[in-house]
Amino acid sequence: MGKIVGLVNQKGGVGKTTTAINLAACLALEGLNVLLADCDPQANASSGLGVQRDDNRHSVYDVLMAESAAEQVILPTEVDRLWLLPGSKNLTGANIELAPADDRALRLRRGLEPIRDRFDVIILDCPPALDLLTLNVLCAAETLLVPMQAEYFALEGISELVSTLERVRSAYNPNLMIEGVLLTMYDDRTNLAQQVTQTLREYFREILYQTVIPRNIRLAEAPSHGKPVALYDPRSRGTEAYFALTGEFMARNHIERPPGAEQKSTEPNRAPTKVTFWPYS
Repeated sequence: MGKIVGLVNQKGGVGKTTTAINLAACLALEGLNVLLADCDPQANASSGLGVQRDDNRHSVYDVLMAESAAEQVILPTEVDRLWLLPGSKNLTGANIELAPADDRALRLRRGLEPIRDRFDVIILDCPPALDLLTLNVLCAAETLLVPMQAEYFALEGISELVSTLERVRSAYNPNLMIEGVLLTMYDDRTNLAQQVTQTLREYFREILYQTVIPRNIRLAEAPSHGKPVALYDPRSRGTEAYFALTGEFMARNHIERPPGAEQKSTEPNRAPTKVTFWPYS
């Protein structure tokens, strides 16, 4: 049964969707069967994988409204072993349409249940808001991965998320936990980044991922080409960092590459999975 991981942060612009796309792609390149569910009305995870917006196409919205089975909505991607449950702007209306329903927080969990055994990992990308869409992600996920920048406003957002997490645990999903906090868009040359990192290490301890994601122009360019960075530029520092994150994620969750699965990275000499504070590029 596939592990379900929600990428959550109510603060926008922290690299959440970038992480969802590239972690999903790197896991698939390691031979795992991966599903990326785009639960954001902006559908950036979908376009970042080369699936252009189409309001007439079935999406996560149809799964939430119980109008289509997830099996009917899933799309293949350019990356072998990676599938997409696309988002659409129709998700904006789901917050209103689901409000009267008694099971409004559990629609995504129930929609994913019939297909869960098909995948080793299911990654849920949610919008930068604590709304019904995010609540569905929190109720469907087993663990949460929280991308954040090394700045003090981000620390305030984390405290709000932890408070929300406690309420969701008590009402819907008692086993939900934060499995990791990931520093993104990192520049270790600044004193601020180093100070915030130290604060986070003292507070989260082993929950803070050792791998950090650097500021990297290739990471910013890749979505405009509809590709994860591992396909767009296999030699970039962004690619190295996300493969390092993938190795650490798999080690933390005791996930091994399937027997006989080929290593499908387009770059044979990848960075090690141990922490590396990548230089700004």
